[in-house]
Amino acid sequence: MRTLAIVNQKGGVGKTTIAINLSAALAREGHRVLVVDMDPQGHCAVGTAVPEEQIEQGVYECLAAESAEAGEAKPTLESIAWQITPNLFLAPSRTHLADLEKSGAADRSGCHLLARALDRVDSLYDFAVVDCPPHLGALMYNALHAADEVVIPVETGYFSLQGLTKQLETVEAIRRKRTAAMTVRIVANQYDVRTKLAREILCELKQEFKDLVLGTVINFNTKLKEGASFGQPITEFAPESMGARDFQSLARELAGRRQVVLTETVSQFADRIGQAGDRLLASRTPLVPSAASIVEPSKPAAGPAPGHVEPVRPAELPSHAQATRIPMSGTPVSTGSAGQPVGDRTVQAAGSDADRAHRRIEAALSDIYGPHQTQQGVVFRQKITGARQVELAGDFNGWLPHSTPLRRVDDSGLFEATVPLQPGRYRYRLVVDGRWSPDAANPNTERNEFGETMSVVEVK
Repeated sequence: MRTLAIVNQKGGVGKTTIAINLSAALAREGHRVLVVDMDPQGHCAVGTAVPEEQIEQGVYECLAAESAEAGEAKPTLESIAWQITPNLFLAPSRTHLADLEKSGAADRSGCHLLARALDRVDSLYDFAVVDCPPHLGALMYNALHAADEVVIPVETGYFSLQGLTKQLETVEAIRRKRTAAMTVRIVANQYDVRTKLAREILCELKQEFKDLVLGTVINFNTKLKEGASFGQPITEFAPESMGARDFQSLARELAGRRQVVLTETVSQFADRIGQAGDRLLASRTPLVPSAASIVEPSKPAAGPAPGHVEPVRPAELPSHAQATRIPMSGTPVSTGSAGQPVGDRTVQAAGSDADRAHRRIEAALSDIYGPHQTQQGVVFRQKITGARQVELAGDFNGWLPHSTPLRRVDDSGLFEATVPLQPGRYRYRLVVDGRWSPDAANPNTERNEFGETMSVVEVK
């Protein structure tokens, strides 16, 4: 079992939201997940519709039992857990968990109560996700001593950078006292791409912390707050929403991410990120280029990189496509065996006529790569050199890429899937080895509310 502690001494950064929805997303991926609420406010129970008045035993009883004499019957985290979804369980807390802070549990022996309680259920769950209180005390110390990995949510605002500095110093102090390794990870939360400061801080975080910053960003989404008010994780309340997609991506990244070895102390990182925050306030120079200044990189001479979408050349067309020339009127003109045109209307191979011919060839190629409609459904065909897995996420599958994988056709990087769709207009994106991108073979696109490019397919 991997234990993840969601930690930040600053309040209001979305720790409980991340704990609940990350756990639900991991559960949806097939992992058995236990959420441990170490916050006496008990917000995890509120966010999953567990009635407080019906909670007979909680985390406090389990931790108190760990300090009791041997031989006594002890409640375990499994025995007090409530089942939320088929793979998701919650060990809730009540307000009297705060009594643990007064009982001297912050000393050397008391800091390991949660670790011992988790050891008892180690074989029952794949993940334990611990939601921590927003202050430094016995409860947070217990969580940090029990955690294999620390996930620090950072709201992309200046004051959150200061909170991150303090939290990293705390983690560093705990890490020095441990014998087992502890991984630190940072996730940008409540990100609003429309604000300049948010874009700059996200860029600065990635530059300063590099591999410690998770690639997934949790965008600001009102559905997350609405789901919490109804007592449902986002995977249940709005599985097709941007928020559900973000947490599904975060779950997959954490489940498959390798351990990161620190080459610099966390305190040094904290100092540098604090200085970076001061620079951001003193400067109005954008750290992120505008969309208009981004130029598509050319293909490197050494060969395509993994995930590169290979452009299709006329020589790669099937034999039936090579036997057709594209006239300026848009009507195909057959060619003879010697390659001479049959008929009067042909494409001129010079000047603007050549440009128009090139565009028509590209249009013909889009019938072979990209989406096209057949009697069986919409066929999505991609040639992506070096890709291991290609999936589709869109309006038609609730933005859950694992539900629509593309089948590998051959070893050249050709992938294909046929999706039966009713008439209508659908937005979608490709997910290539976990990376989301628009369909380069489909010129029909639009921007969503977060500025991302979405591919569009219209079914008639």
